[in-house]
Formats: sequence, structure tokens, C-alpha cells
Amino acid sequence: MSLDAVLSRIDADLPHALDRLMTLLRIPSISTDPAYRSECARAADWVVQDLHSMGVQAETRATPGHPMVVGHHRGDGPHLLFYGHYDVQPVDPLNLWARDPFDPVIEETPKGRVIRARGAGDDKGQFMTFLEACRAWKAVHGSLPCNITFLFEGEEESGSPSLVPFLTDNADELRADIALICDTAMFGDGTPAIVTMLRGLLGEELTIRGPSRDLHSGYYGGAAINPIRVLARIIAGLHDDMGRITVPDFYDGVPELPQQLRDQWQGLGFDPEVFLGDVGLSVPAGEQDRSVLEQVWARPTCEVNGIWGGYSGDGFKTVLPAEAHAKISFRLVGTQDPHAIRKAFRAMVETQLPADCTIEWHDHGASPASRMSIDNPAFELARAALAPEWPETPAYIGAGGSIPIAGHFKELLGMDSILLGFGKDDDQIHSPNEKYDLSSFHKGIRSWARVLDALTRDMTRDA
Repeated sequence: MSLDAVLSRIDADLPHALDRLMTLLRIPSISTDPAYRSECARAADWVVQDLHSMGVQAETRATPGHPMVVGHHRGDGPHLLFYGHYDVQPVDPLNLWARDPFDPVIEETPKGRVIRARGAGDDKGQFMTFLEACRAWKAVHGSLPCNITFLFEGEEESGSPSLVPFLTDNADELRADIALICDTAMFGDGTPAIVTMLRGLLGEELTIRGPSRDLHSGYYGGAAINPIRVLARIIAGLHDDMGRITVPDFYDGVPELPQQLRDQWQGLGFDPEVFLGDVGLSVPAGEQDRSVLEQVWARPTCEVNGIWGGYSGDGFKTVLPAEAHAKISFRLVGTQDPHAIRKAFRAMVETQLPADCTIEWHDHGASPASRMSIDNPAFELARAALAPEWPETPAYIGAGGSIPIAGHFKELLGMDSILLGFGKDDDQIHSPNEKYDLSSFHKGIRSWARVLDALTRDMTRDA
């Protein structure tokens, strides 16, 4: 079979695939630090040359920030768009790394061999699994199996400021039948997963001001309003006794979990006691009538991410602060409107301010949730294709975090995304000593070859 030949090629070429990945990992493409601007450009050029080595027409495209990489392979059958990002997170604190973050190494660990370097798991090791699957396919068949567009950005770790304008300006060129994104994780060590729902994110920062200056609590205590007390009361009222969020109309657009997904999630063997126990907790704190998996994958949240004011140094200072501050984020699901929630939240807070208090707002982004329709046959084709490669049944899962690119593809290009990654929860992405399991890299390449085979055979036949 043609697929068997591709899989054999992947196995034989694994040492060379690792060499290519190691070369890319040595480039310190830190997008948030202007000092590394030339390194980001070097990483983009490297990706272009790697695509060229497979016969893909590719080039860098200038943006106000770091360049995009766009490549095209014209072929028969369905049109796939593959997305990845070549930029990485900063490495601070450097003293917590066991070795140079940009000197990658294969390391033996009690759980197996890992690739240790910044970017190994997020996202260089991940997106190279797809490129290596394409390389093996090209080596065996002389051509890629279908029409594939490649899109790599260099600002994902710094908020993707150039992405939406680029997608808007190049929509006709980039639009495809479906997008493929390899920037997610598996469910457990042996269960590959396709993420079908991503929560949106709304961030708010607020400052409540009271007196014109910090006050002595002996002179003014009792008579003067304390902004921290005001803020504490507001925050305490954001949830009711059942764990539900009290912002007016907050649950507009929140769907119930489809029974098909509910049944599948119940079969995953998820243990909430272990999940919470791993971080020293034991009692779920979300909506009391929802399972823990629902709480972290399919339900909206309101969380206080930071709160400060007054004196917090050593010792004690009896002061009434002039200001109190908080950062509050909302994870959103379904069709919740982040802008409507922002308006309702601000109105709710402002109605609770005493006469002598004022408030200042700073917004920190507002992106809606993304939900993929598994009625699209491509999802079940991909899930079924993964099964022979892994010991556990592939699953559709949710993700508590936010990957805005999937929403942008849906909104701007009108297409769903198959979010399929091979990371693990202990990969320490964004943290010191980041790693990517060698088995994730190897089996990830084989998995993409299987998915390409299934999508191009069956989607072409259906067409």
C-alpha cells in the first residue's frame, strides 16, 4: 500500500528529521524581544528553504512585525491549509534552565527520550511533524497528495498583531476546504485528540479610586471610603452560591454539551480527584451542577487574575489606600459576545460604586470562542485515521485555553480547523526546560501521514 511505503520512509528518515528540527531549534526566534528581530527573520527564511527542499513554492511576506511564510503546492483533490508558528517564548528565568535553551539535545528521562529546547513543544517540534510527513510523502510518490497551502507566522507568542490584517488582505489566496493546526496536546500519554471547542477570552483591568491620597487609618478609618473594601465586595459578588456568574445576561449564547460529546468524554477515564489532587486541591469550585471536564472545556468562567492596593511590603503600615486594582478574565464558550459581556460587566461594577469612588478601565483583548462542527466529514476521517497509530481510541475534546487563529479562520476565511497536536501536559511549554517527547515527534509524523491519506482519498471520492 502507498501509505505503508510512506510510513516506512518516515521511520527510516527519523534521524535526518531530528537533525532538521535541531537546526531550527537553534534559532532563538523570540518574537516579543526586539533584540531578536533578525533571528525571527532567520527562522522564517529557514522555513522557506525547508519548504523549497520539498518542491513547495514558498516565500516570506513582510508585515509591520515579523514576516509571514506562505507556501503553495498545487495538486488535485481537496485544498488543505496548514498553520504553524515559528516564534517562541522568552527563556526567562534563564537560571532555571538545566542547559542552554537554544542548544537542543535528546535527553533520557524516566518516561522516555525527549527533545529538550525552547520551542521543542511550542511550536517548532509540533509543526515539523506535518512538514516531515509531507517530505516522506513527496519522497515516495514524487508529489504531495493534494492541494496544500502552508502558513507560518512569527508573532503568535506576542499576540499576533499582524495576523488578522494579513488574513483579511490575502483571504482569497489562503481560503481552503479545511485548516489543519498542530498546536495542541493529546489527552493522556496514549490518546490522540482532536480539539473541537476552544474557549474565547475577555480581559479587563480596573482601578477604583477613592480619597485623593493614602490616608492614616487612625485619623480617617471608619469615615473614609476604602477602595479595597469596595473592590472586595464587587469581586465577592461575581459568583453565586452555586458557582454561577452573576453578570447580567452572561449566559446568553452558552450551549448545552451535545450528548455525543458528553458520552465520549465520560468514556475518557478522566479522574477529577487526580486532576485536582495534582495541584493540591480536592473540591471542584465551578458550577456545582457540571462535571469537572465540562467546567474546564465547555463552560464559561470569571476569574480574578490579580488584585492589589495599599501597602504590601515588609512589616505593617496602617494606611487607607487611595486606589485598588484588579485584573479579571472571562473564558467564553458558544456564541457568547465578548463585547456585550464587557459592556454588561462594566455597567454592573459601576452601579456598585459609592458616591466618592471613581473607576478607570483598561481592556486586554476580546475574542469569541471557537467551536468546530464535527458534522464535517473531515473530522471523523481524521479521527479514524489516527486509530491504528495509537494504543487508545482517538477522542474529540475541548480545550480550556484560547487559540484565536481557529476563530480567525472561521470568521475571516469561512472554514473549520482540525486542531490536532501531539504535545503532553508535562512539556513545560512557556516554562524553563521545555521538551517534546521523541515518541510524540515520531508518531506525530506518522499520524499526519495517515490523516493526509484519509483526507485526500475520501474527500476526493466524496467530491
